[in-house]
Formats: sequence, structure tokens, C-alpha cells
Amino acid sequence: MSRLPSAIDVEKFVEARAFEIHAMEDAMKNAGESSTHRVWQTLPRHLRRRAASHDVRRVPRRLRDKARAEMDPVKKVSKSKVAKRGKAKKLSRTESLSKRQVEKMWLESHLWHAKRMKMENMWGYRLALHPTEKAFRSSHRASVHGSILHDASYFSLIELKGVQKLIEETLLSCCDPQGPNPGSKRYTTGSRSLETHVYKTGCYPFDLLVPATILWRPLDGDAQDNTRSVWLIFHPAAYEEVFSTIQESAVIAVEAARRRKSDGGFDIEIIDLRSHVNIFELMGPKSNQVLKGVLKPISQDNRSSFRQFWSALADMPCSGSLPRGMVIGFKVIDPRLEFPHQNAKPKLDNRKYPFLVPEGGLANSEIWDQSIRLGLSKPRFKKMELDQRRSQSLVPGTPVNPLRQDDRIPLLLIQYSLENTTNESRSLHGWRLIVPAGWSMAFFSSLVFTGTRVGGQRERQTQAFEAGLTYFPRDFPFTRGYTTYSDERENDERGYWNRKPPAKRVNYTKLGIRSPWRADWEVILGLSDEDFVTTQRDDSMDVSLARDTIRPCLLQGPLMKEFNKLRRGFGLDPLIVKSGELLQGALMPVSINMCKRGMPEEMDTIHIMGDEEASKWMKAMQRHRSLAMLTEADDDSPEELSVFRPPHSTIVGYVTTGNYSLSRSKGFAIGAISLSRMIELEEQIARYEIYNLLYSMT
Repeated sequence: MSRLPSAIDVEKFVEARAFEIHAMEDAMKNAGESSTHRVWQTLPRHLRRRAASHDVRRVPRRLRDKARAEMDPVKKVSKSKVAKRGKAKKLSRTESLSKRQVEKMWLESHLWHAKRMKMENMWGYRLALHPTEKAFRSSHRASVHGSILHDASYFSLIELKGVQKLIEETLLSCCDPQGPNPGSKRYTTGSRSLETHVYKTGCYPFDLLVPATILWRPLDGDAQDNTRSVWLIFHPAAYEEVFSTIQESAVIAVEAARRRKSDGGFDIEIIDLRSHVNIFELMGPKSNQVLKGVLKPISQDNRSSFRQFWSALADMPCSGSLPRGMVIGFKVIDPRLEFPHQNAKPKLDNRKYPFLVPEGGLANSEIWDQSIRLGLSKPRFKKMELDQRRSQSLVPGTPVNPLRQDDRIPLLLIQYSLENTTNESRSLHGWRLIVPAGWSMAFFSSLVFTGTRVGGQRERQTQAFEAGLTYFPRDFPFTRGYTTYSDERENDERGYWNRKPPAKRVNYTKLGIRSPWRADWEVILGLSDEDFVTTQRDDSMDVSLARDTIRPCLLQGPLMKEFNKLRRGFGLDPLIVKSGELLQGALMPVSINMCKRGMPEEMDTIHIMGDEEASKWMKAMQRHRSLAMLTEADDDSPEELSVFRPPHSTIVGYVTTGNYSLSRSKGFAIGAISLSRMIELEEQIARYEIYNLLYSMT
């Protein structure tokens, strides 16, 4: 006892025994994990692989020895030898993958998606539906607070080449007159992209085809030629219809120019540019920092407007700070040279950034030149060769310096927003990145390694749903894409229902539901003879209208009148149709917010209430918001009123997209209703506003 010190310095004692303490903690941790978890179970979810339990190469290298020790010895099973294919007849990997693309096409990032996503054949492509992991809420958070990436290279792209006047007349005859003029100087300079709808030639407001993006090629400063180029980017479900419509509109424009004997050429070249470029959609407030960290512009770009934009990109809160549809074109070095990338950090001490104006010189890019795109269709150096150059660096992790023979890739950045000004919805802002074909994985891998999430079709549709916007094709009745979608959905739902035994499936006949798997828009509009009461109940309407002459349509935008005035603005002939026919065959897209609990779903019916029932609901909701609801009960409470089953005669439309909205924290839906009943509903609202005003004055 005499040798023990009288006092102990705890700090020095712990420092002297730090190694032993850490060794004991590691031993306790490893002993606990080894008894309850295998190696691949200790990895984070985004690094786990399905084959990791039996394939050591699926585990990170630092854990492979431990994983190899955990695996059971493999018992070799004798198999009958099969004659191997000779070297001369052996197919290469490219040929074997090409044989699998018979009825569908693969995107360049297909193999990456196929390992991590649920895949399905859609619109002639093999596309990703959604991630295999639980990613619904996390993908929404990424689009609102972070960044999320979607490979939209399956979108169709058509290029028009010719005299500017002929191209303008071609677009005017098939674009939406309610939107901006595609031939206005605001867009012909190429500094902005135009979001519009494409109709059949001269058929507005009927025969809606698809939403589309129009992009003009900027003019060079020294260009004297009047030949211009325009890109049309739209959904692949309507490619055949849009291509034939553009051809028809171009023929009409050329014939009109020849009759006028106007100066210039009389030819318009229509080029199919599918598989010529790759398109990425990067959404979220951090998309600016992601692009600034991944893309490295060439040092030879001396444009002052571009330098101003690029220096302020990372400091902007989101791309919504820029003008809508702004286009930026520039060249970047191969992103694989500085792989992996890190997001650029904004300057928190400097919240001011310059006001940027779209310019044609800022939007100019060599990606419009077909010869340059074809020259870049295959990267000059493989990833293996770049890795060899990286391994020769004296300091590990140092970026590879670009050489003169390295590729310089031209690209386009287009500001892209999902926003709805008509209701209280959260707007989402981001970018569309367009790169030449052959460079998808070079940019895709670099964007993913910055921590950006990857979404499929479900995530892209959810973004439009949270923004309160219609999504093509499921929210566009009477279009070819919607018809195909509804047919496939009906076959799937009907097959699932038939596979269930009668005692375990819903009896739609007993519930009085005539069409549970398909929306009967023709019946809603009174254009079909079914055991379903029509919603057209306006006595002033001429009921003797021939149903064959009524053309159904889906109206876009807030304007429902003065169609001929809009058509004249685009140089179209007046619309020869009776007002009763237009009123009876029209649908209006609507958004639905739930007052209380409840979540609407697709195929739910939309009903209109009578004045008496509407007054009961208004009084019930007012009492529900007050404290009196807590002390007294009433037969007209919202719970009692919701039990009432409305008759079929009150059905005015269907829900096309419905779910629980994460941004609104309640149920939300997008649908379409009959225009005639929409007018009745507005009249009913006006009556109750007058009633409430008189009630408040007494």
C-alpha cells in the first residue's frame, strides 16, 4: 500500500491508457455485432446489395476478409458438362445486350437503374418506376430541401430547320393560343424556352395531343443566313401524332408561302433527334450547388454574361431566382477527370447576387451542331484509361489535369420550374441538363456521387402532384396517351380482381358501381347510351344536338370563352361549332382539397351537391370549427352527413390523381369535371356568397 500514489491525475491516467480503452471498446463492439449481425447487415442501406450474402465482391474491400470468414463453405455439385460456344461464335457483351432490346429500347443508364429500381416497359422503353428501397418520403424531402435526379432521356425530340417565317407559321397552327406566341422575340432569340400544348393542326380547342417545350437555336453574331432551328421536346407517348401534325402544319405553311411568293426558301426539314441527346432533370434547392460542383467550364469561355452567371450560381437559394425558362449554353471538361465531385458551398456572408437577364449569346452552344454531336458520340478515353492516369498522381485523390486531347462537351442548361399560381401549392425549381448522346453515365455517375437521390416515374409524378399540376398522360383525358394508360390500368386492376375468390373481393354490383376500373368520360358528358344518368341538365340547352357532332375536349387554362379571338391571334380560321356542342363536350381540370380527414384516390367519383345538402355541410363545418361542437351533438355533423350515399345523377367527374399530400399534410386530388356542371357550381357559390353577405348584415 505504501507504493500506491496518494493522488491520481485523471487526465494523464486516461491519456496513458487511451490505447487500452479504445481496444476494449472495439472488442466489445465487434463481439456484439458479430453475434447478431453479419457484415453486409452493418452497412448503410444505400450500400447494401442483394448478392452480398453470398458474393464477397459485393461487400466493401475493408470488410471482405471478415465476410469471407462468415460464409459457409460451398459444396460443389457435379453438373453435366455443356458444350461451350466457340470463340468464333461467342457473342460479345454488347451484342448479347442488344439482343435483349427487341421490343423496347434501353437508356444509357439502364444497367445502373436495373440494379436499384423496379423496371417496366413503357412507351417503347425500359424505364424505372421507383427505387426498390423505401424512398417515397425521402425523395419528397430531397425535392423540397435537397436535390433529386431523373433521367428523362426517353423524351422525344424533333428538330425543325428552315426559314424563320415558315417555322413560326408551322408552330402557330398547332400550338396553344392561350399560351405565349412561339414566334415572339422573347423566345426566337433562344434565350428562353417556351412551355405550351400541342394540338392537331387548326383544331384548337379540340384534339389536344401533349404538353411540349419549344426551344429556338440562338443566332450567331455574324450569321447572315435566315435559316433557323427549333427543338420540340415532348412525351414519347404522343410521338407519332406530334410528328404527323408537324408534317401537316409544315405542308400548309409551305403552300401558303408559295402562294404569296415570299422571299426565301420554301422547305422545312423535320429531323428525328431521338437518341441524339440525353436529358436530365435535377430538381431541388441544392441543384445549383450540385451543378457548380460537377460541371467545370473550359477556361477559354470569355463571355462576361456567363462568368457572371457561373460565379453567382452556387450563392442562389434555388433556380427559381432566375427568369423562367432561362437557357445557358457552354462547354465543360470531361466530368470523370475530377471524380468524385463535391457540392459547391454557398457564401453565407454574401446574400447578394447579380440580376441576370436572358441573352442569346449566353444561350449559344455547339450541341446544336450535328457534326459535333456525332463526333462526341463516343468518349475518346475509357474509364480504365482515366483511372490509369489518376493512379500515376503522386498525391492520391488529386484530380487529373485535362490534356489537349481530352474531350470538351457542349451542353445546355434550362431553368425548369413546377409551379401553380392558381392554388396554394409548393413550387419546385430545378434544371434540365441536355448533353450529347454517349455521355449519359459520365454525367449521371458524377451527379449521383454528390449525394443526389435518383427518382423514377413515381417520383417525377409526385413532384407534379405536390405542385398541384396535371401530369401527362394520366391527367389528360381524350388523349391517345391517356387512352393507352387507362387501358393498361383497367387490364391490371380487372385481372387482379378476377384472381381473387368471390368471397374475398369487392362486390361492385352490390355497391352500385358500374365501371370500377375505367373512367366513363363519355357517359359523364352524355355522349354514350348507358345506364348512367347524364350530368347535362341545363334545360336551356338544345337537347336535340346530334351526339355524332359533339367533340369532347379538355380545356387548359382559366379562359373558357373567346376561342375565336384566340384563334385569330394565331392566324387560325374561326371555330365553326355551336355553343351548346362546345359546352356539352368540354372537361375542365380541377384540384380538390379535403376539408377534414380522408384521402382521395384515383378513379374516385366527383359529385355535386344540391342547395339543401350544401347548406347542411356549410353549417356542419362551421359548428365543427367552433367550440360548440365539443359540447353538443347533432344529426347534421360531418360524420353523419358523410354516411349518405349520393345518387349517380350527381356524378360530374372523376379523380385522375389522388393521394395524401406531404406538402399540404392532408388529402389532395387532381381530376376533371364537366364544364356545364362547373358553371352550375360557380353559380351555386355565388348564391351562397350573397347569402352570407346578407346574413352578416342582419
